[in-house]
Amino acid sequence: MSGGWNTIESDAGVFTELLEKLGAKDVQFEELISLDADLLRQLSPVYGVIFLFKYPTGEPPSSVPKDGTFDHSAAENIFFAAQTIQNACGTQALLSVLLNKDGEIDIGSPLRDFKEFTTAFPADLRGEALSNSDLIRETHNSFARSSPFISDESRTATADDDVYHFIAYTAINNVLYELDGLQAAPISHGPCAGDEFPDKVIPVLQRRIERYPPGEIRFNLLAVCRDLRARAREVGDEEGLRREESKRVEWAWENALRRHNFVGFVGELVKGVVRAKLKEGEGAYEEWVKEAVERSRKRREEGRRKGDGRDEMEV
Repeated sequence: MSGGWNTIESDAGVFTELLEKLGAKDVQFEELISLDADLLRQLSPVYGVIFLFKYPTGEPPSSVPKDGTFDHSAAENIFFAAQTIQNACGTQALLSVLLNKDGEIDIGSPLRDFKEFTTAFPADLRGEALSNSDLIRETHNSFARSSPFISDESRTATADDDVYHFIAYTAINNVLYELDGLQAAPISHGPCAGDEFPDKVIPVLQRRIERYPPGEIRFNLLAVCRDLRARAREVGDEEGLRREESKRVEWAWENALRRHNFVGFVGELVKGVVRAKLKEGEGAYEEWVKEAVERSRKRREEGRRKGDGRDEMEV
C-alpha cells in the first residue's frame, strides 16, 4: 500500500466501525436528517457533530472567518491539527471530536498515545503527525471503496471540480468550537455548556447553509454520540436494542461490500449473458445490444438532469 489517503464515504456505519478499529469504545455516529435541536438532543450525550459540505474552491482565502472568531490561544490547549494532505479530512474531523473528549469517551490506548505524543506540537506538526500515522492512515484506507480503476494517488482538486470537506463542531471548556484543519485556528462560536450543545450548534449550521444558493442540498450531518445499544440496555428497551443490533449487522454488511472488488464477478456474469443471447440467434443478440444502448443513453440523460455526473473529490 502507498502512503496516500483514499476518499471514504460520509456514512454513519463507516465512521462508527472506523472508530472501533482505532480502539474507541461505546461511541457511534448517527446520521441526522434535519437541523433540529430536539432530534439531536434525543441522542444525548452528544459529543459533537461532523458536517460535510461542498467546498467553495473558487473563493480566495480570508484572514477572518465568515462566522465566529479565531481563537489562536485555544490551539495550545485543545487538540487542533492543520490538514496537510488531501482526502484525510473525514478522519481528521472525527478525531477532532474524539481526542477533545478524552475522559468523556474511552478513546483507547492507541489514540491516547497519539494525543499525548502530539500534545506539545503546533497545529502544522500535529497535522503532519496525523498524516504520517500508519495506524490511522491504514484504518482510514480500509474503508475506501475497492476499485481497480481509481489510483489512491489523488490529483489536486481544481476550480472545475466539485469538492467536499468535513469539519467538526464540539463544545470544549464550555465554548462551542468549529474545528477545520484548513483554517488558521479553532473558530469560537461563543459560550456553550455541554447540555447546551444541541441548541447552540444548530443555528451555527443553519447560518453556514444559508450562505449557499437556494436549492443546494449537498450536505451531510453526523452526530457523535454514545453507543445507543448501551443506553437501550440500561433502560431495558428491548425493542430499541434489537433495532440497534440490526443496524450494526447492516453496517457490517455494507462495509464488507465496500471492500470487495466485484469486477471479476460482473465480468463472468456478462460473459454468461452474452453466451445465452448468442444461443438465441444473431437477431436476438443485436436487439439486446440496441436495448442496452438505449437504456444507457436514458440513464445518462437522467443523470445529467439530476446533476449526478459531477466529478466528486474530497479536499
